[in-house]
Amino acid sequence: MISTSDFKKGLTIEIDGEIYSIVDFQHVKPGKGGAFVRTKFKNVKTGLVTDKTFRAGEKMEQAIMDRKTMQYLYNDGNNYCFMNKENYEQISLFQEQISEITDLLKEGNDVDVIFCKGELIGAELPNFMSLKIIKTMPGVKGNTVSGALKPATLETGAIIQVPLFVKEGDIIKIDTRDKRYIERE
Repeated sequence: MISTSDFKKGLTIEIDGEIYSIVDFQHVKPGKGGAFVRTKFKNVKTGLVTDKTFRAGEKMEQAIMDRKTMQYLYNDGNNYCFMNKENYEQISLFQEQISEITDLLKEGNDVDVIFCKGELIGAELPNFMSLKIIKTMPGVKGNTVSGALKPATLETGAIIQVPLFVKEGDIIKIDTRDKRYIERE
């Protein structure tokens, strides 16, 4: 059992038999009445985000997640196929289960596939990935505004903002949690 004081982003909890991941939360102490926690969480199966308010100190069941590192193989339209590298067993996930990471999936990359109570829940990318830029505008000489960014298309199809000096063909390191440029490699 965990308390609302243990809340943090990414924590998984079980409410009414459903598993939710905390997206955001805020402790509120009004001048009148008891403190409460305003929470935004996502159903890990359906992907629906809902809001709920809990009384401060309220207890609930924590959902224990098991992670297995698997290799991403291919996408057949709606399903994404992953392979266990130990026993070569293949599993498929629906696009809805992993919609937030599909634009960064690259064939052959390792992904953490998440299970809860033996049931397949979703997948997570490593926190940092190196990807090649296939399309971006050239940087213009003299355009040296500090911190200026331009859009760039990665080899996976994702579009992120990069500094002006980055050009096509460069391999860059990105943070997969917020799809943000880190450095050029």
